[in-house]
Order: sequence, then C-alpha cells, then structure tokens
Amino acid sequence: MIVRILIFITITVLVEFYFLQAVKTFVQDFSLGKRNAFLYTAYGLAAFSLLIGMVSVFYPPPNWNNFFRFLLSVAIILLLCKLLGCVFLIVDDVIRFFRWVVSQFNRKTGEELNAAPGISRLKFLSQVAVTFTVVPAIGFIYGMVRGAYKYRVHKVIVPSPNLPTEFDGFKIVQLSDIHVGSFMSVDPITKAFDIVMQQGADMIVFTGDLVNNEAKETVGYEEQFSRLKAPHGVYSVLGNHDYGDYVKWDSEEAKVENLETLKKKSASFGWKLMMNEHVVIEKDGAKIGLLGIENWGGNLRFPRYGKMKNAYEGAEQYPFKILLSHDPSHWDMQVVLEYPDVDLTLSGHTHGMQLGIEIPSLNIQWSPVKYIYKNWAGLYKQGKQFLYVNRGLGFLGYPGRLGIWPEITVIELKKV
Repeated sequence: MIVRILIFITITVLVEFYFLQAVKTFVQDFSLGKRNAFLYTAYGLAAFSLLIGMVSVFYPPPNWNNFFRFLLSVAIILLLCKLLGCVFLIVDDVIRFFRWVVSQFNRKTGEELNAAPGISRLKFLSQVAVTFTVVPAIGFIYGMVRGAYKYRVHKVIVPSPNLPTEFDGFKIVQLSDIHVGSFMSVDPITKAFDIVMQQGADMIVFTGDLVNNEAKETVGYEEQFSRLKAPHGVYSVLGNHDYGDYVKWDSEEAKVENLETLKKKSASFGWKLMMNEHVVIEKDGAKIGLLGIENWGGNLRFPRYGKMKNAYEGAEQYPFKILLSHDPSHWDMQVVLEYPDVDLTLSGHTHGMQLGIEIPSLNIQWSPVKYIYKNWAGLYKQGKQFLYVNRGLGFLGYPGRLGIWPEITVIELKKV
C-alpha cells in the first residue's frame, strides 16, 4: 500500500509541475489581478492534491471516513483531468524533441523549426490543456456534489397477455444498488425514499447491493429502510457486494457472520430477502409468482451463488412470473434460454457506469458500460420476455453521477 501511495505522490508532483507551466503560459497576457487569481488558484489546488497524498502515507485511505474519501476523490479527479490536459503538451514536446534530433543533422532546418511561431503554438496548446482540464473537472465535481442525488423517476409499462386481469395496473417500485456505505448522511436516502413513498406502489422490490462490503454500513439507516412499505410487501435479493467478497476478513467465520447479520438487518426492516426461492403474490383471488435468486454473475467473473432451479421449482403453475436477479447478464445467459415463461426480470448492477449521455427525446443513450453489458439500463424485450435494468440509487468508486442519474423505477403491469 505504501509503495502505491508513494508512486501516486510522485506522479502527482510531476503532473502538477507540468500543469503549472501550462497555466503560467495561459495567463501571461492577463491583467495582473486575473493572472494572480488564476495562479493562486492553481497553486492552491496543487497544494491540496499534494497534501492529500502526504496524508495518505501516514493515514491509509481504507481507514478514512466518507468525508475524507470524498476529498480524496476530488484530488484524484483533479489529477486525472490535469493529466488529460497535459497530454497535449506532452505530445507537442515529444514532437519537438524528435524535430530537434533531426535538426542536429540539418542546422538550417533546426533554426526554421525553432523560429518564433513555435511560441504562439505553445500558448495555444497551453490554452487547450487548461480547457481540457477545467471543463471535465467541473463536470465530475458537479456529479459528486449534485449529480449523485439528482433522483429521477422512470415510469415503465410492461404489457403481457399472461397477466391475470386482476393485476392489470399493478404498480411495482424497483430500487437497486443503494450502496449505503457510500453516503455521508441519511438526508439523501430520506429524500429518495420520500419520492418512493409518493408513488403509491402495490409492491416494492430491491435488486441487490444494499452495502459496499459490510453489514455495519446500514447502522444509522435502519429507520429509513424501515419506512419502505407497500400493500403487497417489500422484497429484496443480494447483489455481488452484499457477500463481503471484496474485504479481507480475519476468518471465514467472520465473513459468514457478516452475511448473516445483513440477512437479519433486512428482516428487521420488514423486507423479505429471497434466497433462491419464490413467493405468491395474490390479488382479488388471482395469483402471480415472484422469484428471487442470489447473485448470478455472467460477466467479469462475478460470483454465481444463484440457484434458479430452486427458485423456479413450484412456480410453474403461476401464469405470470417476475424474477429478481441482480446481474442483467443472467437474463441473457440463463433466463431466456432455459426459462422462457419468466415474463419479467428485474435487475441492476451496472449503475450505467454512473457516467454517460441520455436524451430520450432524441433516442440517445450511451455509456461506456455498454461495451461490457449488452443490457445496461432501461427496458429490453426478447420474444415475450422483458428485462428491466435499474440504473441504481447510489454510487460506488466515483462518488457521483454525471449524465446517468440515480433511478427510482415505477413499473406498471398491463394486461393485453
């Protein structure tokens, strides 16, 4: 860990030095007041990044609270944006170096290449470097301060001839990927759940990743989770992060105890945690089946704890079946192939990578995660089967969202 932190500090120093040279060139024609304002800001941000790096040596980030991790994220974002900006200067310097080498064999050419126009080019590249640093940095920081809590309600209609008439108009609110350990207070969760309770859901489902790693992350949020109520119940499944697989435990027993604690927590909230099983949802004498399995990963070696056979057994009799499965790749790799009578699968997991562009009016939807997951956000259909992938309510890694906002899904079942 210490070696990695020292490498991070070294890279930070080099990038900050290089970027400051670009800033000095960028502001050389500014008035004294504006020039000093830019330079002092640049020096201050450089000092902030270096300070974070130094603190990391003596107080490793895994021990930090959420506020200091937030500051670390800001420092890393600034560093990456500065590195992006400096790429233009680095490329120009590399070209200059090779042209200088050539000039040693042709003195006249060298004199021509080092003539005055090169100075204006340097200033232009400095302007480009600063622009390509500031604009992304502002965007990513906005995503941390506001975007992470910019909750959006997505309303979807799922039609099916298999749906009993009694369930026509049945409303399901889906939440996913809360990652409660990433939040610094209960306020954002309170805001989100206020929106949930305003939807008048017949049933609420949660499709996994309640925590980042440990059950103790839920401490202090119990009251908020217990607020989620619906006439036909609240149901949940586990996501890959809920098992504690990404933590180094003192023993296997400690890991097992953590999962058991999370199960008990879910029960205390009034949620029905579904572990490779199904339940019957009944309305006015009609019945549909709700299946829920443990995490079943299809991409990137995510764990496969789910046992679809166990969940499905006995559910054949119900005309309409809903499956809760955290990872959407499960739908492609097993559900569609082996269980064609599962009408609707609800998943999460991808977060939409918390970064992308969505303009529904122009039918534009893009995120880097699309190159990893075929189905990554929204409603998909194959034959008579539907899949809905929730964009997630929380965040992980990058403590924000930009373009892919946190989602509360309202699904209305429609008899056709």
